[in-house]
Amino acid sequence: MALHLFDIPAWLHSAWPHMVAALTVLISVLASAHAVLHKRDVRAAVAWVGLAWLVPVLGGVLYVLLGINRIRRRARSLMLKEEHGRFLPAPEVAPMKAEALSQPHPEAAPLAPLVRLGDAVVGVPLLPGNRITVLESRRDAYPAMLEAIDAARVSISLCSYIFDNDLAGRRFVEALGAAVQRGVEVRVLVDAVGSRYTWPPILGRLRRAGVRAARFLPSLMPYRLPFANLRNHRKLLVVDGRVGFTGGMNIRKHFWPGEHAAVDLHFRVDGPLVGQLQETFAEDWAFTTRERLSGEAWFPPLSAAGGVLARGIADGPDEDFETLRTVLLGALATARTSVRIITPYFLPDTALITALSVAALRGIQVDILLPEKGNLPVVQWATYAQLWQVLRPGCRIFLTAPPFDHTKLMVVDGVWSLIGSANWDPRSLRLNFEFNVECYDAALASELEGVIAARLRNARPLTMAQVDARSLPARLRDGLARLLSPYL
Repeated sequence: MALHLFDIPAWLHSAWPHMVAALTVLISVLASAHAVLHKRDVRAAVAWVGLAWLVPVLGGVLYVLLGINRIRRRARSLMLKEEHGRFLPAPEVAPMKAEALSQPHPEAAPLAPLVRLGDAVVGVPLLPGNRITVLESRRDAYPAMLEAIDAARVSISLCSYIFDNDLAGRRFVEALGAAVQRGVEVRVLVDAVGSRYTWPPILGRLRRAGVRAARFLPSLMPYRLPFANLRNHRKLLVVDGRVGFTGGMNIRKHFWPGEHAAVDLHFRVDGPLVGQLQETFAEDWAFTTRERLSGEAWFPPLSAAGGVLARGIADGPDEDFETLRTVLLGALATARTSVRIITPYFLPDTALITALSVAALRGIQVDILLPEKGNLPVVQWATYAQLWQVLRPGCRIFLTAPPFDHTKLMVVDGVWSLIGSANWDPRSLRLNFEFNVECYDAALASELEGVIAARLRNARPLTMAQVDARSLPARLRDGLARLLSPYL
């Protein structure tokens, strides 16, 4: 009898099911062991272990792709090669200490413990002498940013999670390309996942315009996968090292000024705080490209420009892990009269839910504004499943009517404000790289309270009775979506 080239030995034919079973168990064991040893959150560890065993092989593969933080190793290797210390020179103004807070800002004196907390966990000083200008997406945010780019003479640094290849993106490319033609040094950093929201990505157009651009953490994940981990969600623009912009706005036509634009806020920054924006960009750029930005072209001396005390809060899944979450907990514990929050996504963890509830039970007026119709249905379902936890202790929920409100804002006691890129969800507070700014200034807080009041005129309250009145299928759907909250 002739032998066939592809005949399978009898022993292998009978043993292969046992080999596959052993390999399946090994993958589940390895994924579970890594999660148990390295996940800080018990719930996340339990969720990944459960997924590894309940969905054999696929669960382990998903853990390798989505659950392992590879940032720390790469960041540490880069830091070992860095011999020049911090990017940002010492500020021109003296940092504000908690003990001296009552002299220039007596209304902020009760928040001195929050200043001490920030000094301890953030790692950068609280700086006086800043001016923060509020910009609305529908009116003046993009025009102000483009005007600053058009006026650039030395350098431009721009970081955005999403930079679409559309009407808005092409207008920014034109402005950046014109700056390059004038001899301006331009650097653009776009998140690798965020760059794929349009096709072809904007990177090719930027490079053809002569702009030096890079992608943050290029990923092999499928096109438009919205929940890949470890993304750079920061929104930063610094012009000539002296004028900064930050907030919640990506670069896409949805935010182009007009009555149909999405609702969001952005902020122009003048003063010493701009150096902290620039340093955050420079660290991300060095991490991505290994090019170090230094000198007065990027870090010029910065003098006082206003009366706002402010500090940049860089947060991410590396050395800055849960920095922002700690500040949020501190702000809620320090509040004496009011807490007002606008966020597009609201999936706080147990500690934040407890802090919000305790604030309400202490008699603090806690108002939370959420979009009536979100752009991510699963996230909105999960949100509804846990709203009772903050409604029952006395927090007030308001739903803002369409269009979708992408604003991220928090105001405490009419004095302290938090602006920036982070949402109230696990992705922003644990998995993404974010940048926010804490501000101590009653005038700025009053202006932002006015923004909140305007939102409330187009909102309706959501009551505990309405949450309880959801149909059984809706409650089951929302509850099942909530089980995915560690991954959302």
